[in-house]
Amino acid sequence: MESINRRTFIRRSGFVTAGAIVSNPLIGQSLNQKSASDTINVAIIGIRGRGKDHYRNWVKIPNTKIVTLCDIDQRLFPEAVTEVETLQGFKPATETEYRKVLEDKNIDVVSIATPNHWHALQTIWACQAGKDVYVEKPVSHNIVEGRKMVEAARKYNRIVQTGTQSRSSVAVHQAMSFMRDGGLGDIYMAKGLCLKPRGNIGHTPDGQVPEGVDWDKFLGPAPLRPFNENRFHYKWHWFWDTGCGDLGNQGIHQTDMGRWILDKMTHPVRIQSTGNYFIWDSDQETPNIQHVDFEYADGKILQFEVRGLGTNPEGSVRIGNLVYGSKGWMSLNSEDVGGCQAYFSDIIIQPSGYSSYTEQPGTTFTDGDDPATADSVLNHFINFVECVRSRNWKDLHADILEGHLSSSLCHLGNIACRLKRTLFFNPEAETFVSDAEADTYLTKIYRAPYSLPEKV
Repeated sequence: MESINRRTFIRRSGFVTAGAIVSNPLIGQSLNQKSASDTINVAIIGIRGRGKDHYRNWVKIPNTKIVTLCDIDQRLFPEAVTEVETLQGFKPATETEYRKVLEDKNIDVVSIATPNHWHALQTIWACQAGKDVYVEKPVSHNIVEGRKMVEAARKYNRIVQTGTQSRSSVAVHQAMSFMRDGGLGDIYMAKGLCLKPRGNIGHTPDGQVPEGVDWDKFLGPAPLRPFNENRFHYKWHWFWDTGCGDLGNQGIHQTDMGRWILDKMTHPVRIQSTGNYFIWDSDQETPNIQHVDFEYADGKILQFEVRGLGTNPEGSVRIGNLVYGSKGWMSLNSEDVGGCQAYFSDIIIQPSGYSSYTEQPGTTFTDGDDPATADSVLNHFINFVECVRSRNWKDLHADILEGHLSSSLCHLGNIACRLKRTLFFNPEAETFVSDAEADTYLTKIYRAPYSLPEKV
């Protein structure tokens, strides 16, 4: 079995630290230390959870500076400000009003790690204000939003990167090259897996808004509801007003990989999905067990499965993808347990009509153990910064159009699951075929004044 690790694929000078020279074969030219006038000023929008990952990566990139932290929960500021100041040697300002961040002409980039229902408005407004955007996945809360985000990025010539960082994994790039070169033969199906047990969130009564929390701005375009801890930090994923379930939470990474594997820059034409919420008794609305089948116009299939309860892995994969081709199959493990592993199969047909099947391990692709090169999240931010400097959005690993197409898979799967029937989709029109009921899920009712603009 051949093993190709990251050291054979990449040559870098050392671990990325502020002031160091950064070079990456996935990005192009190096980022060298430049004058202070070339510094990229960044505002982090949403500083809990994923937002911490944002500022902990931004401080590693030379010639960038986090100047503002923005959040609707003021209780988070002391810890975050202290950590950022310690990491970068500069104390960031704090802000609770996103619009004021956009009015600050000193800010070049907004790095968005807010709940799903805010991503589209915050990205569109940022493009209109002349800011470049790194936005977490899924980029949208519905399909109409995603298309308007693409339109805004193009109209205002902004650089907009989607937070699907597997696109910046060297091991995955190697595996993709292997597949593109015919290593698995004719690929006919890709399957994404989210076998991630989730606990019971239980039932929580409505309560008083905590001091320091702007609940109205948290809800934003979502319907006005009383404050409830089950609808707030992280648990918002499990409610349709604000989240997309695990299909849009974890599954966006795997649907994005599956679409990349199948080389599809379009939507599927047929969608089937089954799912429900099992075992637990709680306030959660989204399914914890879900299976989705997407069929493209050429018949190729993308599958995705959520198992949010105790379950076995498939092969060694709990979070990742399986790829099936005429020569064999491959596992792409997002937890990096064995990286990307190919297996070659041989089916022998006996004279009696029976067949025998043998399987042989093939090429392995791993990220290796070099801390300077093994971080796809950091690589993804660096790729974004390179494109901010070059103004070439086509060099992005996960441009907003990629994010729209992959996020739309999550929305389509959830719509089919909620309607409990097969749906047919027109990729060009981005509407369902002769299905007015399904079309109502393509957008939503926005709570004033947080309205999605008809024209960006």
